[in-house]
Amino acid sequence: MGNNYLYNNSVQLKDIRKYLRSNANGAEKILWKFLKNNQLGYKFRRQFSLGNFVVDFCCVQLKLAIEIDGWTHESEKIKIKDKIKTHTFEASGYKIIRFTNEQIFGDMELILNKLKKTCADIAGELAKHLSASLP
Repeated sequence: MGNNYLYNNSVQLKDIRKYLRSNANGAEKILWKFLKNNQLGYKFRRQFSLGNFVVDFCCVQLKLAIEIDGWTHESEKIKIKDKIKTHTFEASGYKIIRFTNEQIFGDMELILNKLKKTCADIAGELAKHLSASLP
């Protein structure tokens, strides 16, 4: 995990985050119904920023970010931006999971099972690191 620190939810991106939350696409709205109110056992936030980038969903406790990629992510310009965003988050110790709109609309149970497993795996790794650092 990286030790680089980037400011979370910067004031400069506040209006952008607010706009994105107010104008979420259908796939984001569907997934949010399952993430909000700690339904997976962890607090997720919508439209969370790290550095100059905003991710669709983020669990700070687990350092897990979730991106929903729609048709706009097919353009080369957006693909490059997504790679830079992923690198920025990973360099700060975050894991990024990406789903397409089609995946969200197609099999929500599969998505939720993958997210539950990922959360459990990360929590297990964090617990292992914590217990290894105790005297």
